[in-house]
Amino acid sequence: MEEIVIANPLQEGELKLKLRLRDIEAQVLEVKIKNDELLRDNTQLKRENAQLKRMPLFIAVVVDILENGEVYLRQQGNNQEYLTHVSAEIGNELKPGAKVAVNNALSIVKIVGNVFDSRVRIMELDESPNVTFSQIGGLLKEIEEVRESVEYPLTRPEIFERIGVEPPKGILLYGPPGTGKTLIAKAVAHQAKATFIRMSGSELVHKYIGEGAQLVRELFMLARERAPSIVFIDEIDAVGSTRTNDGTSGSAEVQRTLMQLLAEMDGFNNRGDVRIMAATNRVDMLDPALLRPGRFDRVIEIPLPDRDSRLEILKIHSAKLRLNGVSLEEVADLTEDTTGAEVQAICREAGMIAVRKEADEISAEDFLAAVRKVRNESAFDNRMYT
Repeated sequence: MEEIVIANPLQEGELKLKLRLRDIEAQVLEVKIKNDELLRDNTQLKRENAQLKRMPLFIAVVVDILENGEVYLRQQGNNQEYLTHVSAEIGNELKPGAKVAVNNALSIVKIVGNVFDSRVRIMELDESPNVTFSQIGGLLKEIEEVRESVEYPLTRPEIFERIGVEPPKGILLYGPPGTGKTLIAKAVAHQAKATFIRMSGSELVHKYIGEGAQLVRELFMLARERAPSIVFIDEIDAVGSTRTNDGTSGSAEVQRTLMQLLAEMDGFNNRGDVRIMAATNRVDMLDPALLRPGRFDRVIEIPLPDRDSRLEILKIHSAKLRLNGVSLEEVADLTEDTTGAEVQAICREAGMIAVRKEADEISAEDFLAAVRKVRNESAFDNRMYT
């Protein structure tokens, strides 16, 4: 650090004045910063004060629009009904069922869009799953039935109009776990180019009275608003099991949710261009009212894959694997009575065994060990080595 040399008292006084000036400039800058903060706080308080002074708006639902231009409203909460006039600008956008905001004079101020529960909004997929039908091995007949019921009415409605047949309203997929029920639903969502809303049956089961039924109503309201759309309910047996009278409040709430689901699937309200898919492992537990035609017009069994289907699944999941001397036909023979998910797990496990050995390729021994591990068996035919 350089030493400051004071030549005379005049220079010393000038230096002190400069230092004092710097202190004053720093204080001014600090005061300006505090002043800006106070101005922001003042603006925020003024905004909040204006908000508190503003008259509140009430939510009402448009029941009907009369010929003379009057609007028939029902106020939410107290269910009071009244007639009011509306400006031409807002009136052109109104339709029965719309939610509107009204002031104390019961005049319509603006149109309010439907407000959905956040739990319902997260069920809507913004992007379609990247699963295609080419990634599903076998199940050709079952896939075609699903596409006829769900995809074609949305992508080729003119065929149904030309023939005059009404497409199925909903389909139910059932079968053992891991056979591809959810995978088929993902492929349909990808292919149909429609809004896909997926949920689990357990998400509709809630503690408080009416909460599950309200969730079902909002779910189908969202589906109608986003039409064409597909609603997929996985593990539907969680909410759709046969109704019993065990006297518990929890069971009664589940039954109320089920009855709301039944009404939405085939009630008086027009469901519009909304297709329903559901999946379950326990079709024997479902309520008969849920299985009748009109709700689920097609009940499709997704069985265990046969030998050719297993081979096709093996080819799909081993396409990117580096294999050495592996006969997929023989692996298919060794995997009898396995599900598609288990066949996929065998391919993955064979690759992990090769990684553990730091090998360059996957051998037949790796696949044999993978089959043993996944099926939890200790002995297999040695046909893989012949």
